[in-house]
Amino acid sequence: MAASTAPTTPAARGPGVPRHVAIVMDGNGRWARRRFMPRVFGHKFGMETVVRVIDDCARRGIEYLTVYAFSSENWKRPDEEVSGLMNLVLVGVSKYLTRLAKDGVRIKVMGDRSAVSEKVRQAWNEAEELTKNNPGLTLTVAFNYGGRWDIVQACKRALAEGVLAEELSEEVLSRHMALAHAPDPDLFIRTGGEVRVSNFLLWQLAYSEMYFTECLWPDFDAAELDKAIAAYSGRERRFGAVLDKAADKAPA
Repeated sequence: MAASTAPTTPAARGPGVPRHVAIVMDGNGRWARRRFMPRVFGHKFGMETVVRVIDDCARRGIEYLTVYAFSSENWKRPDEEVSGLMNLVLVGVSKYLTRLAKDGVRIKVMGDRSAVSEKVRQAWNEAEELTKNNPGLTLTVAFNYGGRWDIVQACKRALAEGVLAEELSEEVLSRHMALAHAPDPDLFIRTGGEVRVSNFLLWQLAYSEMYFTECLWPDFDAAELDKAIAAYSGRERRFGAVLDKAADKAPA
Protein backbone atom coordinates (compact mmCIF):
# COMPACT_ATOMS: atom_id res chain seq x y z
CA MET A 1 0.00 0.00 0.00
CA ALA A 2 1.35 3.44 -0.90
CA ALA A 3 2.07 5.84 1.93
CA SER A 4 -0.32 8.73 2.45
CA THR A 5 0.76 12.18 1.36
CA ALA A 6 -1.14 14.00 4.12
CA PRO A 7 0.84 16.48 6.22
CA THR A 8 2.21 15.09 9.47
CA THR A 9 2.20 18.25 11.59
CA PRO A 10 0.03 17.24 14.57
CA ALA A 11 -3.54 18.53 14.59
CA ALA A 12 -5.10 19.92 17.74
CA ARG A 13 -5.17 17.12 20.30
CA GLY A 14 -8.69 16.30 21.41
CA PRO A 15 -9.83 14.99 24.81
CA GLY A 16 -8.77 11.45 25.51
CA VAL A 17 -5.97 11.48 22.94
CA PRO A 18 -2.50 10.64 24.31
CA ARG A 19 0.31 13.11 23.78
CA HIS A 20 2.95 10.37 23.39
CA VAL A 21 2.46 6.87 21.99
CA ALA A 22 5.13 4.16 22.14
CA ILE A 23 4.81 1.02 20.04
CA VAL A 24 6.47 -2.39 19.98
CA MET A 25 5.97 -3.31 16.33
CA ASP A 26 5.69 -7.09 16.64
CA GLY A 27 4.53 -9.67 14.13
CA ASN A 28 6.41 -8.80 10.93
CA GLY A 29 7.98 -12.25 10.62
CA ARG A 30 4.73 -14.13 11.25
CA TRP A 31 2.91 -11.86 8.79
CA ALA A 32 5.46 -12.80 6.11
CA ARG A 33 5.41 -16.53 6.91
CA ARG A 34 1.64 -16.64 6.54
CA ARG A 35 2.15 -15.33 3.01
CA PHE A 36 5.02 -17.78 2.28
CA MET A 37 7.53 -14.94 2.12
CA PRO A 38 10.92 -14.53 3.84
CA ARG A 39 10.75 -12.73 7.19
CA VAL A 40 12.59 -9.69 5.81
CA PHE A 41 9.59 -8.97 3.57
CA GLY A 42 7.50 -8.61 6.70
CA HIS A 43 9.93 -5.98 7.96
CA LYS A 44 9.71 -4.17 4.61
CA PHE A 45 5.93 -3.98 4.79
CA GLY A 46 6.24 -3.08 8.47
CA MET A 47 8.35 -0.04 7.54
CA GLU A 48 5.58 1.14 5.24
CA THR A 49 3.16 0.74 8.13
CA VAL A 50 5.33 3.04 10.23
CA VAL A 51 5.00 5.80 7.64
CA ARG A 52 1.22 5.43 7.56
CA VAL A 53 0.98 5.41 11.35
CA ILE A 54 3.02 8.63 11.54
CA ASP A 55 0.29 10.29 9.45
CA ASP A 56 -2.48 8.69 11.51
CA CYS A 57 -0.94 9.90 14.77
CA ALA A 58 -0.45 13.43 13.47
CA ARG A 59 -4.08 13.64 12.33
CA ARG A 60 -5.21 12.76 15.85
CA GLY A 61 -3.00 15.36 17.52
CA ILE A 62 -0.41 12.93 18.92
CA GLU A 63 2.83 14.87 19.30
CA TYR A 64 5.34 12.09 19.97
CA LEU A 65 5.60 8.61 18.47
CA THR A 66 8.31 6.20 19.63
CA VAL A 67 8.77 2.88 17.84
CA TYR A 68 10.87 -0.15 18.75
CA ALA A 69 12.64 -1.05 15.52
CA PHE A 70 15.54 -3.24 16.69
CA SER A 71 16.29 -4.35 20.23
CA SER A 72 19.71 -5.06 21.67
CA GLU A 73 18.59 -8.71 21.82
CA ASN A 74 17.70 -8.88 18.11
CA TRP A 75 21.33 -9.57 17.20
CA LYS A 76 20.50 -13.19 18.12
CA ARG A 77 18.32 -13.48 15.02
CA PRO A 78 19.61 -15.15 11.82
CA ASP A 79 22.36 -13.18 10.08
CA GLU A 80 20.27 -12.82 6.93
CA GLU A 81 17.44 -11.17 8.86
CA VAL A 82 19.76 -8.83 10.77
CA SER A 83 21.47 -7.82 7.54
CA GLY A 84 18.10 -7.19 5.95
CA LEU A 85 17.03 -4.96 8.84
CA MET A 86 20.21 -2.92 8.57
CA ASN A 87 19.66 -2.50 4.84
CA LEU A 88 16.08 -1.37 5.49
CA VAL A 89 17.46 1.54 7.54
CA LEU A 90 19.32 2.77 4.47
CA VAL A 91 16.35 2.13 2.18
CA GLY A 92 13.98 3.87 4.57
CA VAL A 93 16.12 6.99 4.82
CA SER A 94 16.53 7.11 1.06
CA LYS A 95 12.84 6.52 0.34
CA TYR A 96 11.04 8.47 3.07
CA LEU A 97 13.36 11.04 4.65
CA THR A 98 12.73 13.86 2.19
CA ARG A 99 8.98 13.44 2.44
CA LEU A 100 8.96 13.26 6.25
CA ALA A 101 11.24 16.28 6.49
CA LYS A 102 8.96 18.26 4.17
CA ASP A 103 5.96 17.29 6.28
CA GLY A 104 7.60 18.70 9.40
CA VAL A 105 8.44 15.45 11.21
CA ARG A 106 11.37 15.63 13.61
CA ILE A 107 13.35 12.37 13.67
CA LYS A 108 15.40 11.13 16.62
CA VAL A 109 17.25 7.82 16.90
CA MET A 110 18.04 6.28 20.28
CA GLY A 111 20.16 3.26 21.02
CA ASP A 112 23.74 2.05 21.14
CA ARG A 113 25.29 3.19 17.86
CA SER A 114 28.65 1.53 18.41
CA ALA A 115 27.61 -1.87 17.01
CA VAL A 116 26.12 -0.72 13.71
CA SER A 117 27.93 0.09 10.49
CA GLU A 118 29.24 3.51 9.58
CA LYS A 119 26.69 3.69 6.74
CA VAL A 120 23.82 3.16 9.17
CA ARG A 121 25.21 5.77 11.57
CA GLN A 122 25.56 8.24 8.72
CA ALA A 123 21.94 7.61 7.68
CA TRP A 124 20.76 8.29 11.23
CA ASN A 125 22.86 11.44 11.46
CA GLU A 126 21.47 12.67 8.15
CA ALA A 127 17.88 12.09 9.28
CA GLU A 128 18.40 13.85 12.60
CA GLU A 129 20.29 16.80 11.15
CA LEU A 130 17.83 17.41 8.33
CA THR A 131 14.81 17.39 10.64
CA LYS A 132 16.19 18.81 13.91
CA ASN A 133 14.28 22.10 13.65
CA ASN A 134 11.01 20.68 12.38
CA PRO A 135 7.94 21.67 14.40
CA GLY A 136 5.79 18.62 13.73
CA LEU A 137 5.40 15.20 15.25
CA THR A 138 8.57 13.84 16.86
CA LEU A 139 9.34 10.32 15.67
CA THR A 140 11.85 8.47 17.85
CA VAL A 141 13.22 5.23 16.42
CA ALA A 142 14.68 2.85 19.01
CA PHE A 143 17.38 0.84 17.22
CA ASN A 144 19.87 -1.42 19.00
CA TYR A 145 18.09 -0.22 22.11
CA GLY A 146 17.33 -1.90 25.43
CA GLY A 147 15.70 -0.48 28.54
CA ARG A 148 18.40 -1.84 30.85
CA TRP A 149 21.12 -0.41 28.59
CA ASP A 150 19.33 2.93 28.72
CA ILE A 151 19.35 3.08 32.52
CA VAL A 152 23.01 2.04 32.71
CA GLN A 153 24.10 4.57 30.08
CA ALA A 154 22.14 7.30 31.89
CA CYS A 155 23.97 6.51 35.13
CA LYS A 156 27.32 6.58 33.31
CA ARG A 157 26.53 9.91 31.66
CA ALA A 158 25.49 11.43 34.98
CA LEU A 159 28.68 10.24 36.65
CA ALA A 160 30.79 11.50 33.76
CA GLU A 161 29.23 14.94 34.20
CA GLY A 162 30.22 14.94 37.85
CA VAL A 163 26.84 14.27 39.45
CA LEU A 164 27.42 13.18 43.05
CA ALA A 165 25.57 10.29 44.66
CA GLU A 166 23.62 12.62 46.95
CA GLU A 167 22.62 14.73 43.95
CA LEU A 168 21.25 11.82 41.94
CA SER A 169 17.45 11.83 41.73
CA GLU A 170 14.74 10.64 39.38
CA GLU A 171 14.70 14.05 37.73
CA VAL A 172 18.47 14.12 37.25
CA LEU A 173 18.59 10.59 35.85
CA SER A 174 15.64 11.29 33.54
CA ARG A 175 17.61 14.11 31.93
CA HIS A 176 20.28 11.58 30.93
CA MET A 177 17.95 8.94 29.49
CA ALA A 178 17.84 8.34 25.74
CA LEU A 179 14.28 9.67 25.56
CA ALA A 180 14.99 12.86 27.49
CA HIS A 181 13.76 14.92 24.52
CA ALA A 182 10.19 13.67 25.00
CA PRO A 183 7.68 13.28 27.84
CA ASP A 184 7.09 9.77 29.15
CA PRO A 185 4.69 7.78 26.94
CA ASP A 186 1.03 8.01 27.85
CA LEU A 187 0.06 4.95 25.83
CA PHE A 188 2.11 1.81 25.13
CA ILE A 189 0.94 -0.41 22.28
CA ARG A 190 2.24 -3.85 21.43
CA THR A 191 1.04 -5.66 18.33
CA GLY A 192 1.40 -9.35 17.51
CA GLY A 193 -0.35 -10.87 20.52
CA GLU A 194 2.55 -11.03 22.99
CA VAL A 195 1.90 -9.51 26.43
CA ARG A 196 5.23 -8.13 27.63
CA VAL A 197 7.37 -5.01 27.19
CA SER A 198 10.53 -6.85 26.03
CA ASN A 199 13.07 -4.51 27.61
CA PHE A 200 11.54 -1.42 26.00
CA LEU A 201 11.52 1.92 27.88
CA LEU A 202 11.66 0.26 31.30
CA TRP A 203 12.17 3.62 33.03
CA GLN A 204 9.74 5.66 30.95
CA LEU A 205 6.77 3.24 30.98
CA ALA A 206 6.31 3.42 34.76
CA TYR A 207 2.83 4.96 34.49
CA SER A 208 1.96 4.37 30.85
CA GLU A 209 -1.33 2.73 29.94
CA MET A 210 -0.76 -0.65 28.26
CA TYR A 211 -2.63 -1.89 25.20
CA PHE A 212 -1.97 -5.30 23.61
CA THR A 213 -3.49 -6.46 20.34
CA GLU A 214 -3.39 -9.65 18.28
CA CYS A 215 -3.05 -7.55 15.11
CA LEU A 216 0.28 -8.15 13.37
CA TRP A 217 2.23 -4.95 12.75
CA PRO A 218 1.98 -4.80 8.93
CA ASP A 219 -1.84 -4.94 9.33
CA PHE A 220 -1.94 -2.15 11.93
CA ASP A 221 -3.94 0.77 10.54
CA ALA A 222 -5.95 3.85 11.55
CA ALA A 223 -8.83 1.70 12.82
CA GLU A 224 -6.47 -0.30 15.07
CA LEU A 225 -4.92 2.93 16.35
CA ASP A 226 -8.38 4.26 17.18
CA LYS A 227 -9.14 1.09 19.16
CA ALA A 228 -6.01 1.65 21.24
CA ILE A 229 -6.85 5.32 21.80
CA ALA A 230 -10.42 4.42 22.79
CA ALA A 231 -9.11 1.93 25.35
CA TYR A 232 -6.70 4.57 26.66
CA SER A 233 -9.35 7.29 26.93
CA GLY A 234 -11.58 5.01 29.01
CA ARG A 235 -9.00 4.57 31.76
CA GLU A 236 -8.46 6.67 34.87
CA ARG A 237 -4.81 7.70 35.20
CA ARG A 238 -4.20 8.17 38.94
CA PHE A 239 -0.37 8.07 38.99
CA GLY A 240 -0.49 6.43 42.42
CA ALA A 241 -3.05 8.84 43.89
CA VAL A 242 -6.42 7.92 45.43
CA LEU A 243 -9.68 8.76 43.71
CA ASP A 244 -12.08 11.20 45.34
CA LYS A 245 -14.44 8.79 47.13
CA ALA A 246 -17.10 11.48 47.52
CA ALA A 247 -17.11 12.04 43.79
CA ASP A 248 -17.40 8.29 43.26
CA LYS A 249 -20.56 8.17 45.40
CA ALA A 250 -22.19 11.22 43.83
CA PRO A 251 -25.36 10.46 41.84
CA ALA A 252 -24.95 10.32 38.09
